[in-house]
Amino acid sequence: MASQDWFEKDFYAILGVSKDADAATIKKAYRKLARTHHPDKNPGNTAAEQRFKDIGEAHSVLADPKQRQEYDAIRSMAGGGARFRAGGPGAGGGGFEDIFSAFGGGGGGARVRFSTGGPGGPGGPGGSGGGEGDLNDILSQLFGGGAPGASGGPGGMPGTGFRGSDPFGGYGAPRGPQPGRDVQARTSLSFRDAVEGSTVTLTTPTGGRVTTKIPAGVKDGQKIRLRGKGEPGDRGTRAGDLIIEVSVGTHPVFGRDGKNLTIEVPVTFAEAALGATVAVPTFDGDSVKVRIAPGTPSGRVLRVKGRGVPAKDGAGDLLAKVIVVVPQELSESAREAVETLAAEAAAAGADPRADLMERARS
Repeated sequence: MASQDWFEKDFYAILGVSKDADAATIKKAYRKLARTHHPDKNPGNTAAEQRFKDIGEAHSVLADPKQRQEYDAIRSMAGGGARFRAGGPGAGGGGFEDIFSAFGGGGGGARVRFSTGGPGGPGGPGGSGGGEGDLNDILSQLFGGGAPGASGGPGGMPGTGFRGSDPFGGYGAPRGPQPGRDVQARTSLSFRDAVEGSTVTLTTPTGGRVTTKIPAGVKDGQKIRLRGKGEPGDRGTRAGDLIIEVSVGTHPVFGRDGKNLTIEVPVTFAEAALGATVAVPTFDGDSVKVRIAPGTPSGRVLRVKGRGVPAKDGAGDLLAKVIVVVPQELSESAREAVETLAAEAAAAGADPRADLMERARS
């Protein structure tokens, strides 16, 4: 924001707060006014639109401690209300209107004028400004810096835009219009909405409402950036972004592994030992037939192509993990059958833990 705007505008009055208002008071006043004058609530009302921009402009300065400090310093320099005007015919040599009368003396003393002259122009080095000082030189002198180059060296203070010593006594000069700040927000989605995609509506910092589509396949903790939906910037600059962090809930049956969906499929001991074809539910409410090969162990993962999370580069897969269920109760005939199986395995020397100890020591 240009310093001329800071001279002209009373941001405290725009927000309706006192000059010693704390950050919470400023924020509260801003939100209330922003809701009232938001363009969505005043369609076609150019006055409300301008008022909304002024409110955002005032808040962007007063909400930033450093900018507020600079603003207060500049306003106090001119008594809170000096105004510049560009020179022209009859403007007394092409300068600005007097900011301080009787600078360095009483009512009849010397009058100080700001000039727009650059090198070779009125008020600039080598120019014929008729005694008018360069704006930078005047500010430097007002704040005790002496003539250009004093204490600050010929190049002046880096980044201040002023030559010579610091004209603001260490505050630093305004750096021009500031873009709006980014705003963080959170939204929670069910597992199904995250997989299939959803539409959510959020409230912006200015009291407006933003409706946006959450793409299919969004992950827990993923951030989505909405350009230009954050805090408004100074006049002529872009608004900040709205950054939404998504929190995804769980599902009682399905899990997630990147683009793939996961599911645990219980099978009986007989199905795992002898082989079987079982129905496995899919996320869309349908089901697919999956072949369990004879001798399938518990924990083996079977892949169903294309039945996972939708994606631009192709859907993921459904990963079905086989879980062999051990019966809790056995009939007499079932027990005899299991005992026969165990005896045959022992006779054949079958031991599933044969190399367990050896592998554990490696």
